[in-house]
Amino acid sequence: MDEPSALQATVDHLVQAGKGLLAADESGPTIAKRFQRIGVESNEESRRAWRTLLLSTPGLGEFISGVILYEETLGQCADDGTPLPELAARQGIVPGIKVDKGKLALARAPGDEITEGLDGLARRLAGYRQQGARFAKWRAVFNVSDQLPGRLAIEANAQALASYAAICQESGIVPIVEPEVLMDGAHSMARCADVTECVLHEVFHALHRHAVTLEHMLLKPSMVLPGKEAAPAAPAEVAAQTVQVLRRTVPAAVPGIFFLSGGQTPTEATANLDAMNRLGPMPWRLSFSYGRALQEPPLLAWHGEAANAAPAQRALLLRARLNGMACLGQYQPALEEGAG
Repeated sequence: MDEPSALQATVDHLVQAGKGLLAADESGPTIAKRFQRIGVESNEESRRAWRTLLLSTPGLGEFISGVILYEETLGQCADDGTPLPELAARQGIVPGIKVDKGKLALARAPGDEITEGLDGLARRLAGYRQQGARFAKWRAVFNVSDQLPGRLAIEANAQALASYAAICQESGIVPIVEPEVLMDGAHSMARCADVTECVLHEVFHALHRHAVTLEHMLLKPSMVLPGKEAAPAAPAEVAAQTVQVLRRTVPAAVPGIFFLSGGQTPTEATANLDAMNRLGPMPWRLSFSYGRALQEPPLLAWHGEAANAAPAQRALLLRARLNGMACLGQYQPALEEGAG
């Protein structure tokens, strides 16, 4: 299969109706915080056990088309010796890989940040591909206030996202482009909409400059939401504002938009996605690429105990099914009663 055909085949698999992505690519510090909440020490073995539990959940492939893995997980095996990427693939779940190296302060831009990791990326992608990865993800973050993000942060992060996407496609890997406008703060929904629109415009200008094939990439944006310290918004309002911004900024050639949950509760993330998909036909598939919003219920059921694997997997499968329904605009809140 030639390169464009391979990229198209991966995209086609990821954007199946009623399916989304499981983000299981938490960095060391992030997963340590989540484990701390349930009294589990984060070490290589506990992380392996947790991610094996996720990927071996019976029936998960019915609602999950791809999984974003952390580099460590790509090289780990289940108890029977099966590589974890293969464990996912057996369920029809395409393995992907987080490739950025995290964020740091942007020089001469107080309060703004930049994502690093472009150095040696092509070489790393070749290795990841040999380990089974067929798509990648790079996250850029944008802090929001009356002054933030600054123009430099918007342009620099868009440039990095576009460089990453071009290198991925050149390497036979489908890029997921993730510009996250953070919920932290007390900013209004209108401010979030303005920043999101500005960021997405800049990202697609940069993708065009880097000759990225839009049909062979996916977008992972944040929803338009008020800051965490502001009053929450109803799903209908979130849907209307988010879709308006997307229609203004995202070319129809992009096959899929897979939202991040970004600090929403599992129920909020599902309800907001459902509301968007009830607005009628869109140029792109609207789906999910959730981390905490999928993993929190099973994590609370697991508590690091092997004996709790089955209820934890049931909790994950239910969350995945509810989000699969939301992708079709068919979410039923009454089913949440079984999600505890």
